[in-house]
Formats: sequence, C-alpha cells, structure tokens
Amino acid sequence: MKMWLRHGALGLLLAAALLAQTGEPGRPDYPDDSQQKDVKLPNGKSQRDEILKAERKQNLKDAAQLVQFAQELQQELEKNDRFVLPLSALKKADDIEKLAHKIRSRLRH
Repeated sequence: MKMWLRHGALGLLLAAALLAQTGEPGRPDYPDDSQQKDVKLPNGKSQRDEILKAERKQNLKDAAQLVQFAQELQQELEKNDRFVLPLSALKKADDIEKLAHKIRSRLRH
C-alpha cells in the first residue's frame, strides 16, 4: 500500500511539473490568430480573406448541390410505390451525407 501511495504521489508531482511548464492544462501553446502575421498577396489583398472568400463561394455551390440531391432523392422515393428502397436512392443518400460532411468540416475550421 505504501508503494502505491509513493508512486501516486510521484505521478502527481510529475503532472504538476508538466502543467507548470506548459501553462494551461490540455491547451497547446499555439499562437493566437491576433498574434499571427497576416500574409499579403502580391496584389495587396489579405491571403486569409481570399481563402475565406473562396471557401464561402465553395460552400454556397455545395449547398446548392445539396439541395438538388435532396430534391432528386425525394422525387425518387415518391415515384417508387413499393416499400423497397432502390439502390440509387441509397447512393444518393450517401452522396448527400458526404457533401454535408464536407460543408460542415469547412465551416468548422
């Protein structure tokens, strides 16, 4: 039992020492966006602004395609009077899911 307490205390001391070195627990020391230097393109525009504009344009295009896929899926399900799901509808649902995931991942970063 004493050995277990000794090892536990040693582990706590090591953890405290590591936390003291890194600062906040669980947060790596990355520079903030405000600390990063804004890179300018040769035309004088901000590189970050141009990337954000391109991502927004791509998000709008993907969202329009997402709506089109959803409408096609709805039409395909409505025209089928059986209770069996056609394979093409399943593929369309997979395409919708992939496209939505791409949009979501672009919006998160």
